[in-house]
Amino acid sequence: MSPARSAERAAVAGHGASDPGGCTPPGSPAIHTIELSKRYRSTVALAGLSMTVARGEVFGFLGPNGAGKTTAVKLLLGLARPTGGEAMVLGAPAGDLQTRRQIGYLPELFRFQSWLTAREVLVLHCRLMRMPRPGWAAAADEALHVVGLDGRGDDKVGTFSKGMQQRLGLGVALLGEPALVVLDEPTSALDPVGRHHVRVIIRELRDRGATVFLNTHLLEEAEHVCDRVTILSKGRSLATGTLAELKVRRPSARLRVTGLPGGWWRRLASFGRWTEQGDWLLVEEMAAGRVPELVAAIVALGGRVEAVIPEQQSLEESFLKLLGET
Repeated sequence: MSPARSAERAAVAGHGASDPGGCTPPGSPAIHTIELSKRYRSTVALAGLSMTVARGEVFGFLGPNGAGKTTAVKLLLGLARPTGGEAMVLGAPAGDLQTRRQIGYLPELFRFQSWLTAREVLVLHCRLMRMPRPGWAAAADEALHVVGLDGRGDDKVGTFSKGMQQRLGLGVALLGEPALVVLDEPTSALDPVGRHHVRVIIRELRDRGATVFLNTHLLEEAEHVCDRVTILSKGRSLATGTLAELKVRRPSARLRVTGLPGGWWRRLASFGRWTEQGDWLLVEEMAAGRVPELVAAIVALGGRVEAVIPEQQSLEESFLKLLGET
């Protein structure tokens, strides 16, 4: 990363270091957009995004490639200007300099100077953030510890794997205890242990009151850590809510049953829609809490229930269903 690009990145991530007042309206949302849009000549990158992200929540920003996620992040951080609508971040217009000092940012694509050590990268960003000099060393050591790079602070970045560089980028985003942390695909280069570690960090950020805006295409990550998500398609929000709210399909159950008499499905039709799948029976669209009643009805017919596996709609199913409807 060139010094100019480092300065740009630090301007976004320069949270709280030289912001003596540093206070944004406490009752305001962390992020609030109204019909936010961006056009590049004839290309509409964002068609009118409206959403609200509350303080202290982990908010998932989901969508297929080309949905407008990266464009929206750039607008929220002041790295691009909208062509329509408005956006407020931490109670101030998007791009406000004082507010950007309270934001930590990990972009999806980044490069650090390969000749610098990990500690030098962190200290450089402390300097660009205008953090008081006496706190640089402690801030760098704390960031290295949090992201699991203890003992690697004096190693050159050029010797790091992609996953280790991603950990270092996360450490930069956490400098200064930001009020809002924007993470763009933070686990894309990490192994399962690294992904688990990032989830722990995200939960710890939420526990201390920070807001985490998680831009990811990995739906499993959203299911693990997000309080709410929005699903984006063609530059607009299709749905926003908790995972439970988005998994709107009524529950189903998979059963392994023997000994049922002929025509059994007619007597059990009231429980839902039945499908035979080899040795298993799948009942869908079943009202919540009816599994015990269903088992009792099967036994009353002379059947023997060998296994019952309750199932819920996954976030992936909801995601694909919403995209299919558009």
